[in-house]
Amino acid sequence: MSKPDSDDDGTTAAPAGQHFPERMWRVLDKHPPPGVDRLQRWRSPLRGPWLTSVLGAALLVTLPIVIITGLLSYIAYGPQLGQAIPADVGWLKLPTFDWPTDPAWLYRLSQGVHVGLGLILIPVVLAKLWSVIPRLFAWPPARSVAQLLERISLLMLVGGILFEIVTGVLNIQYDYIFGFSFYTAHYFGAWVFIAGFVVHVAIKIPRMWSGVRSIPPREVLRSGRRDTRPQPWEPDGLVAADPGPATMSRRGALSLVGGGVLLMTVLTAGQTVGGFTRRAAVLLPRGRTYGNGPNDFQVNRTAAAAGIAPGDTGGRWRLTLSGGPRRVVLDRAALLAMPQHTAVLPIACVEGWSTTQTWSGVRLAELAGLAGVPAPRLAHVSSLDRAGAFGSAALQGSQVLHRDALLALRVNGTDLSPDHGFPARIVVPALPGVHNTKWVTSIDFLVAVNA
Repeated sequence: MSKPDSDDDGTTAAPAGQHFPERMWRVLDKHPPPGVDRLQRWRSPLRGPWLTSVLGAALLVTLPIVIITGLLSYIAYGPQLGQAIPADVGWLKLPTFDWPTDPAWLYRLSQGVHVGLGLILIPVVLAKLWSVIPRLFAWPPARSVAQLLERISLLMLVGGILFEIVTGVLNIQYDYIFGFSFYTAHYFGAWVFIAGFVVHVAIKIPRMWSGVRSIPPREVLRSGRRDTRPQPWEPDGLVAADPGPATMSRRGALSLVGGGVLLMTVLTAGQTVGGFTRRAAVLLPRGRTYGNGPNDFQVNRTAAAAGIAPGDTGGRWRLTLSGGPRRVVLDRAALLAMPQHTAVLPIACVEGWSTTQTWSGVRLAELAGLAGVPAPRLAHVSSLDRAGAFGSAALQGSQVLHRDALLALRVNGTDLSPDHGFPARIVVPALPGVHNTKWVTSIDFLVAVNA
């Protein structure tokens, strides 16, 4: 029997009949990039199938909630009107339907869960990455085509979730710091993450189930640091070949992650709960500006930032109603002379904060009737804010005709402040906050959606 040929470096060459992929894996194995050996020197005995599987099970239950509520937010931005942001997404376009106006707190709940749960899960995500980090730097990265596909899904999963977390947190804290549209990038980044998540779950769920069962819960609860032992080593597994001594127990590791989750909850919840908890809300969105007295609630974009001068909202301000057989122009005094309706409604921002206030003004349905369009299918609202991304908004017919949908003139018994939209703003139940347009100058009521 002939011996395999030798390479120039003294290693044994692959047999002549070996397939190309197998030869490629062998070549990669013999030529690791600099630093790979050092990157793989993680020796914690906590790393293993059990810890990774428990953290993975927690994310398997919670991340779909974050995904679904995030996609619902995009739908809420443009129901039945074509997806608003981003507009041109090809086959990734979400289904359109009339976004519900009841209950009034629907968007507050869905977006609050999306942002709040996304922030609260950061410690769990980081712990999960810590538990598998040696495998992320394994060399060669794959030894078969199937394993290569698995690694690609892992890259999409890890890269996607880190991109979503980092850009999401930065967008909350800072005003338009990106050189690209956050909403567009966050949308496509979400689909990269979703694809990686689905593939990875399909591949790993049997192993996750066996990993969760590999150590009985009683043993984890009863074992302290001195009793913590590594799980059996397996080739291409998570357990270190030469584990070091334990610096904490598995029970302690879960307590540490749980403490991080609790801390993130405290730092986040105040933005929605309000009151005395507001002071603890370190992760409040960038909308830290508040009005005074009855107008003491969040402002994302002030009148000054929108470039609105006092003269624009003074005596010369007019509201124009159009779309019907007649064009109607009203000043603020004429609006105040009309029947006033009061409603307690929340405003919820895409960044996660929300507030509930008592609004009063003229029903949008009455304004539509005044314009000669008693049953509009659509309404275009325009603002004095011409520089912002949301200087105009589209409302579906059910939103216009809702009994509590208002052109608000007052809040909590006093006039709107300039930062809160004086002289008039839109307030509609369950509508994303940015579409509750401030400094309204015109409303065009249309009978046909495609008009």
